Amino acid sequence: MAAVPSNMLPLGTIAPEFELLDVVSGEQLSLTSLQSEKATMIMFICNHCPYVKHVNNGLVKLVNDYQPRGVAFVAISSNDVESYPEDAPEKMKDVAAELGYSFPYLYDEDQLVAKAYQAACTPDFYVFDGDVKLVYRGQMDGSRPRNDVPVTGEDLRAALDAVLSGQPVSEEQRPSLGCNIKWKES
Repeated sequence: MAAVPSNMLPLGTIAPEFELLDVVSGEQLSLTSLQSEKATMIMFICNHCPYVKHVNNGLVKLVNDYQPRGVAFVAISSNDVESYPEDAPEKMKDVAAELGYSFPYLYDEDQLVAKAYQAACTPDFYVFDGDVKLVYRGQMDGSRPRNDVPVTGEDLRAALDAVLSGQPVSEEQRPSLGCNIKWKES
């Protein structure tokens, strides 16, 4: 399992707008309708990736800890579902229910949103401040499948805590590692 790192979109980038299908509610949702005045975390995930499966429970815990504090969370799956049917919208809905996702799980069928965010892998995490400026991109924490490091979310938690307290987020950020996004053949 070869790990692919994040592209590390430049800090200060304004979050690219999108409107995508939420597989849970069946509604089209936009960044504007989902973003928070405090902080918004966009994450590129999918169902089949072992790296995402490894962090899923920790991710749900992190979301449950920070949603009440005003952070908005949005998950996006951009994989080619013809080649990876486990990532199809109906399966996304099943996984969201099974894991208790309390955030929208959006399907990026044409992969344009992943390209706009320069997403490279799953999971890939982006934290934006109240002005939707990128303040963090990279790993959830140092845990990976089979490295025996516990999933704590410490890197994301430090970034979210800084944003919520009005402090600058450390610019020392480590790329996420995971499965490459499964791009459609052009």
